[in-house]
Amino acid sequence: MAHNIFKGLGIALITPFTEDGEVDYDTLVKLVDYQLRNGADFLCILATTGETPTLTAEEKQKIKETIVGRVAGRIPILMGCGGNNTAAVINELRTGDFSGIDGVLSVCPYYNKPSQEGLYQHFRAIAEATSLPVVLYNVPGRTGVNLKAETTVRLAHDCRNIVAIKEASGNLEQVDEIIKNKPAHFDVISGDDALTFPMISCGAVGVISVIGNALPREFSKMIRLQMKGEYDGARKIHHRFTDLFALLFVDGNPAGVKAMLHEMGMIKNVLRLPLVPTRISTLQKMSEIMKELKI
Repeated sequence: MAHNIFKGLGIALITPFTEDGEVDYDTLVKLVDYQLRNGADFLCILATTGETPTLTAEEKQKIKETIVGRVAGRIPILMGCGGNNTAAVINELRTGDFSGIDGVLSVCPYYNKPSQEGLYQHFRAIAEATSLPVVLYNVPGRTGVNLKAETTVRLAHDCRNIVAIKEASGNLEQVDEIIKNKPAHFDVISGDDALTFPMISCGAVGVISVIGNALPREFSKMIRLQMKGEYDGARKIHHRFTDLFALLFVDGNPAGVKAMLHEMGMIKNVLRLPLVPTRISTLQKMSEIMKELKI
């Protein structure tokens, strides 16, 4: 039975671009180094925050090779591999290059809105197609379908290598239901920065974080304090960032965190269409909060 190694602070890593929209591999290396120096426990690459739908196959391969080479086994790497065509995902798992990758993150099928039985059969087929640990990703606000607690628990019991779920439903009752009924080898990971504190309090083992791209040291400190039972200190950190959490997503992800990183002098504020940079008004509010927080 596989066990989950993706615990603590995971970073939903962005993809930096140059002014002319090309992947900025030199800056990517610097971002990886920044995470390694500042407390990241694992990286989640080539997923939503990485603007993966806008990348070519060649770019995705080079990004993966660049990150794997730089990390050099120091922390685990979780890589996105999902879609709404089950056969295509299975083919990618069987023929793709997963060298240096420690697990795959697979999002619920989007747009075609399958039933709970369809979701079960989809993820079971994916689990059977790979020997890697599989982390489910439930984000109904993006996919249009919710992977219900009973389906998640059923998959956890029936599939030996489904080891965790990134839960971004925003439904703490659903999270609690999963944690109450899950098998011992299976974990819940927060998929929402703003809900990480209450989710860990319920029994989640960490987060795949957006804000962690910019503030890994601060966010990892909150998680470590919680894991040690020091809730008062962790709560103070959580409350420091409440306003920032909201601003990060008001103009879409990763526009907010890219604006933050740009303000910190780390990247160019460039996204690929159909995504665009955050509005100036949002950026100004974020900048004011960052100054107050002395970031």
